[in-house]
Amino acid sequence: MKMTEVPAPELNCELKAALYRQEAVLRKQPAVHKLSLWYLPMVMNLITFSLLAFLALITIENIYLSYFAAGVCFYVGVSGILLTIVGVKRANIKEDITIRIEKRGVLA
Repeated sequence: MKMTEVPAPELNCELKAALYRQEAVLRKQPAVHKLSLWYLPMVMNLITFSLLAFLALITIENIYLSYFAAGVCFYVGVSGILLTIVGVKRANIKEDITIRIEKRGVLA
């Protein structure tokens, strides 16, 4: 094989075609994976207050008091979900609390 400054025209065309095919394949794939975290506070709130409601039902011996405590926990959990949804919609921060994970070697 001989080293020259300019490759042969056939080799040059083949290399360009292979490069264009590779770029087309890379452009078809999404360059960024998005992971939205707006639901994380409401899920954690719901889990916490569900566990507290369950704990209240198990540990409190007075049936009316245990149902009252569980109802309060259920109310706080549901209101936390609603407040999170309304807050994200009104403040329009859904894009701000999104994590973007870029793939390596992908053309954007």
